[in-house]
Amino acid sequence: MNEKTNKYEALYILRPQLTDAEVSKIADRFKTVITDQGGEVESAGKWDKRRLAYEVQGCKEGTYVLMKFECPTKAPAELNRLLRISDDVIRQIIITVE
Repeated sequence: MNEKTNKYEALYILRPQLTDAEVSKIADRFKTVITDQGGEVESAGKWDKRRLAYEVQGCKEGTYVLMKFECPTKAPAELNRLLRISDDVIRQIIITVE
């Protein structure tokens, strides 16, 4: 039986010291989490390195990555868990898109 799927957006901020290759590798890892859970990633793209409003975990700037995806309702919880335990991610948010 097919599970209900929803559309989501995940925005996460990575440490500014990471190279473009490292950022791509991390983004691919998080895309794989969604596809392994039966979801589909519509897009995932690096924005830019931007100055943060306030210092977070010793960082004054960070590299933003936005990922849009559709998946079963259980998958965002797993993605959020992995984002939270990743040393390279300094902030993250996952929202449901109407």
